[in-house]
Amino acid sequence: MAEHKFMVEDPQGPFSTVETYDSKASSKPKKRNTYAIACTILASTTSILIGYDGGVMSGVADYIQNDLNLSDVEIEIVNGMINSMSLLGAFMAGRTSDYVGRRYTIVIAGAIFFVGAFLVAFATNFAFLLVGRIVAGIGTGYAFMIAPVYTTEVAPASARGFFTSFPEVFINSGVLLGYISNYGFSKLPPHLGWRFMLGLGAIPSVMLAVGVLALPESPRWLVMQGRLGEARKVLNRISDSNQEAEERLADIKAAAGIPPEHNEDVVQVVKKRSSGSGVWRELLLHPTPAVRHILIAGVGIQFFQQASGIDTVVLYSPRIFAKAGLKSTDKKLLATVAVGFSKTFCILISTFYLDRVGRRPILLASVGGMALSLVTLGSVLEVANRHPDGEVTWALIVCIATVMCFVGSFSMGLGPIAWVYNSEIFPLRLRAQGAAIGVVVNRFMSDVNSTTFISLYKAITMSGAFYLYASVAATSWVFFYVMLPETRGRTLEDMEVLFGSYHQWRSVAKKLENNRSESPNSNVPSSNNNDNSSTMGPPETA
Repeated sequence: MAEHKFMVEDPQGPFSTVETYDSKASSKPKKRNTYAIACTILASTTSILIGYDGGVMSGVADYIQNDLNLSDVEIEIVNGMINSMSLLGAFMAGRTSDYVGRRYTIVIAGAIFFVGAFLVAFATNFAFLLVGRIVAGIGTGYAFMIAPVYTTEVAPASARGFFTSFPEVFINSGVLLGYISNYGFSKLPPHLGWRFMLGLGAIPSVMLAVGVLALPESPRWLVMQGRLGEARKVLNRISDSNQEAEERLADIKAAAGIPPEHNEDVVQVVKKRSSGSGVWRELLLHPTPAVRHILIAGVGIQFFQQASGIDTVVLYSPRIFAKAGLKSTDKKLLATVAVGFSKTFCILISTFYLDRVGRRPILLASVGGMALSLVTLGSVLEVANRHPDGEVTWALIVCIATVMCFVGSFSMGLGPIAWVYNSEIFPLRLRAQGAAIGVVVNRFMSDVNSTTFISLYKAITMSGAFYLYASVAATSWVFFYVMLPETRGRTLEDMEVLFGSYHQWRSVAKKLENNRSESPNSNVPSSNNNDNSSTMGPPETA
C-alpha cells in the first residue's frame, strides 16, 4: 500500500483538541483490558530498580562506611549522589523519549542502571563507589521519568489512576526487597554482604531491558511521529473496543494538530512537533495561563512529595530506631522490613480507589496522616532523647509504629498520586519535558534530604528535624487543597479544561457539570483554537 503524506502545521496552541462524549457508553461498567494491564505492569517494573536502591542503601550504608573507612559526610554524598545525577537523567530521558520513543527509553534506563549496579558492587574505594552511583543515578532519572509517562499514555481515562499507580507499587515493592536483601545478606562477612546487597540490583535491570522489547510503543508518541496506522493497531489492543480505540485516536490526533479527515497509515508532521523542539519555550518562557497553572501544580506536588521527608525516613530508618533505643543490628533491619511491608501494603489503597474516590480526597487524607505521624514521631524521639542511657520501651514501640504509619500514609496517597498527577496533567506536546521537570524537582528535594539529614539533626536534634518536616506537610495540605483540581476520569487531551483559573478552578468545574447536564447528548463541543480558555465538552466519567 502506498503511503499518503501531507504536511500538518502547528496549531495556535498546544491545547487545540476536540472532545467526544458518549453518555450511554460511559454509563456501562467496563472490564479492565488485560493486555493494557500487562503492558503497564511490565513497563512499571523499571521502578523496582528505584525502590530497591533506596531500600538497600538504608541498611548497606553502615557496612560500606566500616569496610571502606568512609566519613559521615562521604556517606551522605554516596546516598545523595544517585538523586543528584537523576536530575540529569530525567532531563535526558525527556528528550530521549521524544526522539526514540517511550519503549526504547525504558530499555536505556535498565541498561544504564545495570552498569551502575555492576560498578558499585565491585567498588574498592570512595571514588570508585561514587562513579558507580553517578551512573546508577542517571539510570534512576530515566526510570523516574519514563515509567509514569508510558503508563499514562497507554491507560484509558476511566482507569488511568489504577494503571499509573503501578510505578509507585513497584517502587514500594523494590524498597521492601531492598530491606529483605539487607537482612538476608547481613549474615555474610561484612566485606562481601554489602556488595551482594547492591549488586543484586543488576539482575532485574537485565530482565527489564529484554522484557520491555515485547511492549508496544506508546500510541500518543506514534501519532506525534505521524504513524497513525501503528497507533491505531496499538489502541485496538489496549482499548475495550474498536470504537473506543477510534475515539481515543481522534482525541490524540486533535491534540497533535492532525486534521480529523486524514486517516492515512502514515502522515508527515512538521519536525518541530515530532521531535519536541520548542517545548521549553512554551513551558517556561511563554506559557499560557493554563500551562502555567499546570506547571505550578506539577512542580508543587513533586516538591512537597520529597520535602515532607519520605526519603529521609526510608534511608535513615535504622538510625531513627537506634535513636529511639534499638541497638541490635538484626532487630533494626527487621524493623525496616516491617516498615517496608507497611509501605507496600498501603499502596494498594490508592491503586484500587484512585479512580473510584478521586485524587483529591485520598491525597488530602494522606498528607494529613503524614503530618500527624511526623509530629508524633518528633515527640517520641524527644522523649527518647531525654533518656540517652536507657531504652524506653513504650517510646520505641510508638516510634516504630509511627514510622510505619508515616510511610503507609505516604504510600496510600502522596506517593503514587504525585506521579499520576504530574504525568496526566501536561498536554501531549509538552508531556515528556513537563514530566521531566517534575522529576528533576522531586530528585533535587530527595537529594537535599538524603545529603543533609545527618547534619540537620545534629544541628537541631532529630526530633526538631521531624517537627520541621511536619510543618512542610501541613503547608503542602493547604497548597493541594487550594491549587489542585480533581482530574479523575478526564481524558489527557482535555485536561487543561480545569487549569488556568488557579484557586478558582472549582467554579470552572461547576460550570462544566452544568453544561454537561444541560446538553448530555452533545458529542462534539464547541471550541475556539484562538482562545486558550475555550469551553470543552463533557469529560469521560470513570
